[in-house]
Amino acid sequence: MIDWTRLPPLTALRALAALAETGSTVEAGARLNVSHAAISQQIKQLEAHLGLALVRRGGRQLDLTLDGRALADAVLDGLAGVIEVTERLTGQDAMRPLTISTTPAFASSFLMPRMADFRRRHPGVSLMIDPSPELRDVGPGAFDAAVRYGNGDWPGLAADLLLLTPIAIIGAPELVGHGGPVTPDDLTAYHWLQELGTSEATEFMQAHGATLELRQGVTSLPGNMVLDAARNGQGVAVMARAFAEPDIAAGRLRLLFEDTRKKGYFLVHRPGSQRPLVRAFLRWMRGQVGAVEKMSQGCN
Repeated sequence: MIDWTRLPPLTALRALAALAETGSTVEAGARLNVSHAAISQQIKQLEAHLGLALVRRGGRQLDLTLDGRALADAVLDGLAGVIEVTERLTGQDAMRPLTISTTPAFASSFLMPRMADFRRRHPGVSLMIDPSPELRDVGPGAFDAAVRYGNGDWPGLAADLLLLTPIAIIGAPELVGHGGPVTPDDLTAYHWLQELGTSEATEFMQAHGATLELRQGVTSLPGNMVLDAARNGQGVAVMARAFAEPDIAAGRLRLLFEDTRKKGYFLVHRPGSQRPLVRAFLRWMRGQVGAVEKMSQGCN
């Protein structure tokens, strides 16, 4: 049985959860339709109520302490459950579109060619797909799921490895030659192509003890356009090898280096229970990757 007299003020708990979700008192205030000063004051009241330091104060931002993070996570989990049950009871979850965040490269090379199959299996479903290199929020009031490239470490979220693929440095043979050794220092002579919103070219060169020659220039463009630009010999490109594999096998592109520091693409979602449509999408995505893996094994 809950002792309601020991429960901290719900308004203050909501302010702490909003701060944890947004990382900013200004954004938290905007979410709750109050001022940023009100967020700070409510958190001070919560600290006084509990006798704990929930945030570290210094500069303009409030950073959560370990105690603050633990309490905020508990509040967010509880509110997520309330929202989920409310939407299920009112039928809003069935009407709300399925919202997916993904990188442009993954959207164009993997997701969109297969979406007709998902719609065939789930007719009448409304979708919102956001192709962006930026990390979008996942959870109640935000995106249902996201496809992200990295090592699978996104605190507070579940991450399932979908596609194991290293980063590849590629170039058209007409640009980089058809053979012979190439060093990172050699690549400083070329113009570079990378996905908009990333710094993969600089990161690769630094990791290999070389410096990107900015006088040669770097073109940042949506991920779905990087491959076309590389095929046309517009520069040396850095991208996930899985999407360039057909061109490498056909000789249209030459693989110059592989960077295996990151694992690949992950399906990221909120842990715990999900609304049926989200569960269906997660199952479908895993099935699509499984089909690709079986096809690859059959060709080997």
